[in-house]
Amino acid sequence: MLAFFLKFCSNRAVPSFFLTSLFHLTGNGGKNRRRGKGDNEESKRELEFKEEGQEYAQVVKMLGNGRCECFCYDGVTRLGHIRGKMRKKVWITAGDIVLVGKRDFQDEKVDIIHKYTADEARNLKQYGELPDTARINETAVDLAMTGDGNDDDIGIDFDDI
Repeated sequence: MLAFFLKFCSNRAVPSFFLTSLFHLTGNGGKNRRRGKGDNEESKRELEFKEEGQEYAQVVKMLGNGRCECFCYDGVTRLGHIRGKMRKKVWITAGDIVLVGKRDFQDEKVDIIHKYTADEARNLKQYGELPDTARINETAVDLAMTGDGNDDDIGIDFDDI
């Protein structure tokens, strides 16, 4: 039947959309095609340095709705907004080093432009772009836990009882 129809159509001018809709030839694959291959090409990318109107920052806390609290290395803590191109594609967590773009009209808000991997952040630190006090891959919890090691005391002395 199919062979007869194709032979019949080859002699006549039949619109191609009629053939594709008739035989469902328009498919592009399932959800795995949309998900992608998972190739890790991030390691091959070129290191991005800051330009005018941009600053390096560390994510202190995720706030939800694509927003986070960022400590910029100029000494100011600002509200960061993850740009739409990065949402659901580049996952940003607390402790990540990011490149932010400052807003001209709102000094207390920044837009996250680029997320650096740990190796890229170490390279930035070696090049002198990040200060020596920058802590790579450490969250606010890790920073709070570092100390002299004698912080096991909670303020109760059982010898007095």
